[in-house]
Amino acid sequence: MFRKFVLALPLLSVVYLAIASPVKQRSPAPGLIDDLLKGVLSPIGQLIKDILNGITSGQSGELSSKPLICLPSLDECCVWWDVSADLTSRFKGPDSQCNDNARAAVRMGFHDAGSWDKNSLNGGADGSLLMDFGEQDRPENNGLQSIRNILRTVQAKYKVGYADLAQYAHNHATVTCPKGPRIRTFIGRKDATKAAPTGLLPDTRDSADNLITLFQNKGFSAHDLAALVGAHSSAKQRFVDPSKANFPLDTTPGVWDVNFYNETLENPPDSRIFVLPSDKALSTHPKITDEWNAFVGNQPHWNEDYAKAYVRMSLLGVDNLDDLSECTKTLPVARVNGV
Repeated sequence: MFRKFVLALPLLSVVYLAIASPVKQRSPAPGLIDDLLKGVLSPIGQLIKDILNGITSGQSGELSSKPLICLPSLDECCVWWDVSADLTSRFKGPDSQCNDNARAAVRMGFHDAGSWDKNSLNGGADGSLLMDFGEQDRPENNGLQSIRNILRTVQAKYKVGYADLAQYAHNHATVTCPKGPRIRTFIGRKDATKAAPTGLLPDTRDSADNLITLFQNKGFSAHDLAALVGAHSSAKQRFVDPSKANFPLDTTPGVWDVNFYNETLENPPDSRIFVLPSDKALSTHPKITDEWNAFVGNQPHWNEDYAKAYVRMSLLGVDNLDDLSECTKTLPVARVNGV
C-alpha cells in the first residue's frame, strides 16, 4: 500500500472482445466521487452512494456458479467467473492461506487507484499501472513487477479491462485470505490513456498528519484511513529495512485478521514482525487512535469499515459510475472463521 513498502514476491468470443475494446476515453472529472453521485441515479449509482453513506453494506454474500450457458450480452459478469477461478489458483497457497501473489495484488489495487486526488484530471482506478506507461519503473511501485506480469497474463487470456482487473484482483485476494471481507465488486471502468500523476501515494516514513491530509484529498476520513491501513495485516516488507526483508507486518500474514492493530501498538514490538514507521505514527494519532483501538479484537467491525472504504478506493477517478455492473457473485466464498 505504501511507497517504498514492497510486498512479497514477487474476450473469449467476439462478443467479449467487443466489451473489452477499444479503450473507452475517460473524461477529465476532477472532484470527489460524491460530486458524481447527485441527482437522479441509476440503480447501480444509487447502490454505490448508499454504500459510501453507510446505508448499505460494502460486503455482499451473493454467490453463484457460472451458468452452463452464459451470454455476456445478458450478464456482463460471465468472463469474471473464469477470471476468478484463475486467480484462485494463483492466490491461494497450499496451506489454504493467501500467498505472496495475493499480498501483491492487494498492494497493486491500492497503487493503481491511489495515484489520484480531488484535483487530478486523470489517474485513479484506471489500470494504468498494468498498462504500458512505465509506472512499474517508479520507485514507489518497486516489487509490483511480478504481480503486474501475472495480471497482464490474465488480461491477455480473458481480454478484460485493465482498470477492472486491478481492482477485481484486490478484492479477490482479500477474500482469498481467511477472514477477509467479500467486498462489493464493480466492473465497467474505462482504461487509462496515459500514466497516473506522481506524488500521490503515501510514504512509509511520512507523518500521520501528512497521511491524513493526503487521504482527505482523495475523499477519505481519518476513520477510513485507519481501516484501510489494516490491509497491512497480510503484508510483508522488503525495502524499508533490507536487513529484515520479507518480515511480515503482523504475526499472521496469511490471514486477514485484526492482529495487526494490536501488534502495531505493542512496545516493544514482537521480534517476528516489522512495524512501519507510518503505521506506528498513525496508531497513536489523536484523530486515529480511538478507531484503531476499536478494531483490536473486533473482526466484523474492521471488515465492514474496510469494505466500505475500499469501495471508494476502487472507484477513485471513475467517471461512469452509473454505467457499472456489480459482479461480486463471481468472487470466492468468504471464510469467516478462517477455514
